[in-house]
Amino acid sequence: MFYFRGCGRWVAASFTKQQFPLARLSSDSAAPRTPHFDVIVIGGGHAGTEAATAAARCGSRTLLLTHRVDTIGQMSCNPSFGGIGKGHLMREVDALDGLCSRICDQSGVHYKVLNRRKGPAVWGLRAQIDRKLYKQNMQKEILNTPLLTVQEGAVEDLILTEPEPEHTGKCRVSGVVLVDGSTVYAESVILTTGTFLRGMIVIGLETHPAGRLGDQPSIGLAQTLEKLGFVVGRLKTGTPPRIAKESINFSILNKHIPDNPSVPFSFTNETVWIKPEDQLPCYLTHTNPRVDEIVLKNLHLNSHVKETTRGPRYCPSIESKVLRFPNRLHQVWLEPEGMDSDLIYPQGLSMTLPAELQEKMITCIRGLEKAKVIQPGYGVQYDYLDPRQITPSLETHLVQRLFFAGQINGTTGYEEAAAQTECCSVARLECSDMISQVQAILLPQPSLIAGTAGMHHNTQGVIAGINASLRVSRKPPFVVSRTEGYIGVLIDDLTTLGTSEPYRMFTSRVEFRLSLRPDNADSRLTLRGYKDAGCVSQQRYERACWMKSSLEEGISVLKSIEFLSSKWKKLIPEASISTSRSLPVRALDVLKYEEVDMDSLAKAVPEPLKKYTKCRELAERLKIEATYESVLFHQLQEIKGVQQDEALQLPKDLDYLTIRDVSLSHEVREKLHFSRPQTIGAASRIPGVTPAAIINLLRFVKTTQRRQAAMNESSKTDKYLCDADRLQEREL
Repeated sequence: MFYFRGCGRWVAASFTKQQFPLARLSSDSAAPRTPHFDVIVIGGGHAGTEAATAAARCGSRTLLLTHRVDTIGQMSCNPSFGGIGKGHLMREVDALDGLCSRICDQSGVHYKVLNRRKGPAVWGLRAQIDRKLYKQNMQKEILNTPLLTVQEGAVEDLILTEPEPEHTGKCRVSGVVLVDGSTVYAESVILTTGTFLRGMIVIGLETHPAGRLGDQPSIGLAQTLEKLGFVVGRLKTGTPPRIAKESINFSILNKHIPDNPSVPFSFTNETVWIKPEDQLPCYLTHTNPRVDEIVLKNLHLNSHVKETTRGPRYCPSIESKVLRFPNRLHQVWLEPEGMDSDLIYPQGLSMTLPAELQEKMITCIRGLEKAKVIQPGYGVQYDYLDPRQITPSLETHLVQRLFFAGQINGTTGYEEAAAQTECCSVARLECSDMISQVQAILLPQPSLIAGTAGMHHNTQGVIAGINASLRVSRKPPFVVSRTEGYIGVLIDDLTTLGTSEPYRMFTSRVEFRLSLRPDNADSRLTLRGYKDAGCVSQQRYERACWMKSSLEEGISVLKSIEFLSSKWKKLIPEASISTSRSLPVRALDVLKYEEVDMDSLAKAVPEPLKKYTKCRELAERLKIEATYESVLFHQLQEIKGVQQDEALQLPKDLDYLTIRDVSLSHEVREKLHFSRPQTIGAASRIPGVTPAAIINLLRFVKTTQRRQAAMNESSKTDKYLCDADRLQEREL
């Protein structure tokens, strides 16, 4: 049972809370009348809000079921969004008209772009968020979304019916049963249960059933999913204690100020709601050997660390860091929770020791000698479902029209859920492998540490909402491939590889990151979202079209302007242009120099370049396009090769366990049967599926396609001959 308090209260898409009976309505007919929606979303967290609004934007009448309306938009863990990899996800969610980027631009208190020392392809937009302001702005958005109804209620079970014969699955979901026995029917259902599935909070040796502090877990719903045959795993995460702001000695700590100017998350905003000089700073301190000593002496009092359940590798507890990396200093970022909040969030100090030991440990740290703990840190253990049981559209293989999004799929972070943040200040990494990621996290330099638990969720929420709506209207699913976005990488990793620990997005997971940049997410996804999914507004679509055409025109103009290098040196003396080159140099090539931007080019050649400097975003994007021009050509050729593999679709009803026309080992058959990849490309990424198996599978697919084509051609010929005979009969 997914437990929600106050069952029966309905909220229409406005601030007025209207009362509607959930019980059967009286009518002249004997049949009971029950509420019916196109899409039901269970859970009002980051994934749930994105899913519900995405479905509503697509034109579906949507119901959002949540335990309390007043907790919609609540940031349960980090008061921050974005970061390296996660900032990309936020831009892509925004490109599909999602909520989180726009809300962050209205609610941040510290905006910074991480990884500035690297190229623009791996910059990570990141913001410290005012918890109260974010919740207010999110609730205002949710409660004013057309076609979206919000209800407080408790979901007891799923309503299951006979499956649709043209789709795979043992049954079909057609609604939910509430705790009072009443039913709500829908064409599609999305589960975004977060950490609530059999959730358990741990502090020291004490455990309490809860999805998060103060909220009951979902037991019955977890049992229902298990009975349906879903493979269930167990994960854990944690949160640090909260510290009173006035008890911290900030004067001896390293102060980090926000960027000036601030870079907004949303493509629709030119700036954020607050000036850089009015934003709040963050502070950096470090652990010391005394912290290690307290952890090691008290491991017997910490059941969460001893638990075999897998926790997050890239935002581990301080206990895990001490055990895995002894004798090191670990970063602790002191982050504000809001403009008028008295609490500080110590990023990097997630812990589950008994409360008295937590305070003892914290007071050992520089600047925190007199710190007062307001709320202790705690761990959360919860069920998740193996994500190889869902398709790239996030619909489950077992139950038709049932979609999963967020932490139920094994992800961590607000960003990964919407699509799941990091600590503030300058990050120094663009990692090529996981080892360098771990080193970057733990070495004493400004970098990422624990991460907000949500953008992964927002990302999945948007995709699930779109596809649940498309399923209602019987349209093809909206799938983002690995060559189109970080969203595609996230979902492909989950559905083909699965995960045994909370999944985290990094730039190093992305093969084509020079093409999949934060600056061009609208060019990649907004047009598709408008045409294929209907989830993008007309205004956003027109803006994306204008930007795309302006970029193409600007690049064409820059390519057409050519001077000798000696002339360019006179026009832009600050640029390190070699005058030894005899051939003319294009303006686009000059723009590649670090010292040159569109403003300096426009001063050198006012006509026709001046007009491209009027829009700051356009000028910056032209600079980025010029920077990557030469390497993008080669990467686009690689992308075409991958897309060819992805274009080879595997039959959805293919029974890998019994098929005889292809040579596959029993182990490979089992892996393919469990993951059910939709393309040859996806099958090739499943661990244990050998190259030989892929070749045999490819040969089978092509043979099947040829047979089908021959049958279709034969059918057309037969029809033609039949029509000719009829015509001859009429003539006679």
